Amino acid sequence: MLHTLYHKQSGSGSRKEDTQTLPLRKEKVVAMSKAKLHSRPPSLSRDKSVFIAAAITVLLVCVIWSFTGPFSNFPTLFSSDCSGSPGQFFNRADDPQETTFYDDPDISYTVDGNPVKNWDEKRKEWLKLHPTFAAGVQNRMLLLTGSQPSPCKSPSGDHLLLRCFKNKVDYCRIHGCDVFYNNAYLNPKMKSYWAKIPLIRASMLAHPEAEWIWWMDSDAIFTDMDFKVPLRRYKHHNFVVHGWPNLIYEKKSWVAVNAGIFLIRNCQWSMEFLDVWARMGPQSPEYARWGQTLRSTFKDKMFPESDDQSALVYLLLKEKRKWGDMMYVENEYSLHGYWAAVVGRIDNITGRYEKIERQEVKLRRRHAEAVGERYGKLWEEHLEDAGDRKGGWRRPFITHFTGCQPCSGDHNPSYVGKDCWVGMERALNFADNQVLRNFGFVHPDLRNGSVSPLAFDFPGAEASEDSLA
Repeated sequence: MLHTLYHKQSGSGSRKEDTQTLPLRKEKVVAMSKAKLHSRPPSLSRDKSVFIAAAITVLLVCVIWSFTGPFSNFPTLFSSDCSGSPGQFFNRADDPQETTFYDDPDISYTVDGNPVKNWDEKRKEWLKLHPTFAAGVQNRMLLLTGSQPSPCKSPSGDHLLLRCFKNKVDYCRIHGCDVFYNNAYLNPKMKSYWAKIPLIRASMLAHPEAEWIWWMDSDAIFTDMDFKVPLRRYKHHNFVVHGWPNLIYEKKSWVAVNAGIFLIRNCQWSMEFLDVWARMGPQSPEYARWGQTLRSTFKDKMFPESDDQSALVYLLLKEKRKWGDMMYVENEYSLHGYWAAVVGRIDNITGRYEKIERQEVKLRRRHAEAVGERYGKLWEEHLEDAGDRKGGWRRPFITHFTGCQPCSGDHNPSYVGKDCWVGMERALNFADNQVLRNFGFVHPDLRNGSVSPLAFDFPGAEASEDSLA
């Protein structure tokens, strides 16, 4: 519209001239020419008109943009926040046309395909082309978990798996960690505990923006929603697993670590390690031989098959310089907490935390879930001597229901009656209370899923028995 008006004022219309009015127009042109001798230069007037037109055009574009996106709030259009800090904003719509490893037909996602070479350089180049993902990459994690493709045999199995997955989603949402749930065998020969290795390898290729891949068995749950993995501690390592060095190197036990939960760095070392680890699995022609080797190495191993955990301990023990030195065996916190040693302490843990909150107003202040990490840090000074092992009262970071088999229902025969299912219900509700609190609700009884509104300032010094009513 502005462009059209400007041309009409300057006499650039496209209609034919009326020949009858030409003499009159010539007289007007002569008169206007004389008048312009006493006015401002025409260039200044024209420049001013162009400037005004350009300014109005920019303003119109801004108004239209404010309604059509990507930002719906017009005042933020010129604010510093709208540009997006690289640590908080990922440009998920931009993928430059430069060639990357994704364009290489020889790159294989499978463990039995061609080995990936120079992965560190390939990943670095991808991050260079995607700068919004490169910022803060050192602390970025992708959590993987999953279950079998078929429905559970146990009547409550699918429900329990859903609740276990919800627990992981809650933790990842609170701490900004991505999560992927898999229920497909990426290698049909690698089932059960071996199924995670093909998934981890494929995930490294699918997510070059993630520095750490975090595997968690489906029957492991977070029971401390505030705790964060101390990644800085592992800056010189590529693999983190819960275990006990004396059981590895002195006792030579196949249960020296728990392979159901671990972190592995997204790097070339890990690509090579996964290939070696996988070659001890059921897709390998040497599977039977590896079963014999592992059983002869670990005297407490009672079954003949090669399993992922025994294979991991074997590589730690026998190839320490190549693999073991880059692995961190963690036992200063419960990266893996044995459920039977946890569920009996839950009530005591809850009581101790509430006692501290009654004394510290800042700990029980209401807040948005998105800023929960700040309050998790405030807790640390009160938990220095708490401990999360036997006799301790700190929330265990992760509680692992090893041997319970919630999907099949075929739990370890050493567990009595409904111990597994009662324990899972209590632990899941215990963890859920830490999440629901930011939504204003709580499970008053950990033995069932019912909830009640949470009283303001709970559990303040004046809190009474009916404060949950």
